[in-house]
Amino acid sequence: MSEKTASSTPPTPPAPESRVPAADRPGDATAGRPSHAADRPDAAAARPSQAAEVPGARRGSRMFADGTGPSPDPAGSHFERRIRSFQPRRSRVTTGQADALRRLWPQWGLDIDGQRVLDLDAMFGGLPVVLEIGFGMGEATARMAAADPSTGILAVDVHTPGQGNLLALAERGGLTNVRVANGDAIILLREMLPPAALAGVRVYFPDPWPKKRHHKRRLIQPEFLSLVAPRMRPGAVLHCATDWEPYAEQMLQVLTAHPDFVNTAPDGGYAPRPGFRPLTRFEGQGLEKGHVVHDLLFARA
Repeated sequence: MSEKTASSTPPTPPAPESRVPAADRPGDATAGRPSHAADRPDAAAARPSQAAEVPGARRGSRMFADGTGPSPDPAGSHFERRIRSFQPRRSRVTTGQADALRRLWPQWGLDIDGQRVLDLDAMFGGLPVVLEIGFGMGEATARMAAADPSTGILAVDVHTPGQGNLLALAERGGLTNVRVANGDAIILLREMLPPAALAGVRVYFPDPWPKKRHHKRRLIQPEFLSLVAPRMRPGAVLHCATDWEPYAEQMLQVLTAHPDFVNTAPDGGYAPRPGFRPLTRFEGQGLEKGHVVHDLLFARA
């Protein structure tokens, strides 16, 4: 019997392939979440996602028209593949978050496409600007922005629900000193920020990548410090915080050894939590479980 007559039922055509961003192509919290903030293995709900969903949206489809919301892969294939320090995850965007993204993204959001150099003076009206890599759902970022309106915060993450939530919080609080950047913080630093543009850098609770084979994915590495240092003004502070003890030890070792940074702690160790860094609900839950949080504040030499 021939192949054509072997079955009276025609073969089922393959389903169309959805376009989903690659998980490990060149945050960041980013923020990475360098997303980079609250990027812990036991906090999946607060993890970055470039492939968020809204009711009625097809999985893998683009949520917003060009320019009206964050792109699922803003840098595309313009840059080489490399090891990322963040892991994009799917998460559902609420109706309120999606509404905030549609309305506020054109004014307060930007995609990290690596195709232009940002004018931070124009963007923030001349305010000194702090880069925050990874902000989770944005509650701490909004609180810091409200407490210090004289400082601009450029907040980077790939977690779409968090981006929408931070925009909604900024609108609700009348905050004009917050901008939300979507994409890889490494590309932002390398391609889109001029020298000495930053008054500070914050990396709060980056993913610790606890398995030894994943340590290469940790954000705070000598290469990252060499990249970020020229974008910081002399005296600007790189502020890191983590509740993962082995990662805190590595941060302290790497930062202490780098010639472009000086520890602000008199004893050369960890610093007390400064008053401007809010104690988040997530951090409070960790403290109740006996976790120890370490802050590191190193000034640009």
